[in-house]
Amino acid sequence: MEKRFVRDWMTRDPITVSSRTTLPDAHQLMLQHRIRRLPIVDDGVLVGIVTRGDIRGAQPSEATNLSIYEVHYLLSHLTVGQIMSRPVITVTPDTTICMAAGLMLKHKIAGLPVVEDSKVVGIITESDIFRMVAQAWAEDVEPAEWR
Repeated sequence: MEKRFVRDWMTRDPITVSSRTTLPDAHQLMLQHRIRRLPIVDDGVLVGIVTRGDIRGAQPSEATNLSIYEVHYLLSHLTVGQIMSRPVITVTPDTTICMAAGLMLKHKIAGLPVVEDSKVVGIITESDIFRMVAQAWAEDVEPAEWR
C-alpha cells in the first residue's frame, strides 16, 4: 500500500471550544454537528480535548439524591476545562496514516487533533482511517468482487 498522509484524510477546520465552555453547551454543539470529540483551544493554543463519553461521565448517577433542578444547576456551571483530557496526543498533517493509527491503538483513543504551527488545523479519527482503508481496498478490487 502506498504511503498515505493525515492531511489527505483529516477533517479540516474542526469545531473547537474554549475551556470556559459549559458542559451543556459543549454537549449541544456535539449533538448539533454530530461529532464525538471537541478540541479545547484557549488563545489559539490546544489545551485539551473532551469526548462525548467524558461529558456523559461527568453527569451524576441516576441514583443521586439531588433534585433535577440541582443537577441542572451544577451541570450549567461545570466547564469542559474541568473535565478535559490533557496533555493531548496530536499529529501533524505530514504524519502518515499508519503512524496516526498506531498512536490511536497505543493510547486507546479514537481521534487525534492535527496541529500545524501550534494551531489546530484538523482532526483525524478512526472513522477517517476506516474510510481510507475501505477506499484503498475498493480501488484494488474488481467491481464484480463487491457482489
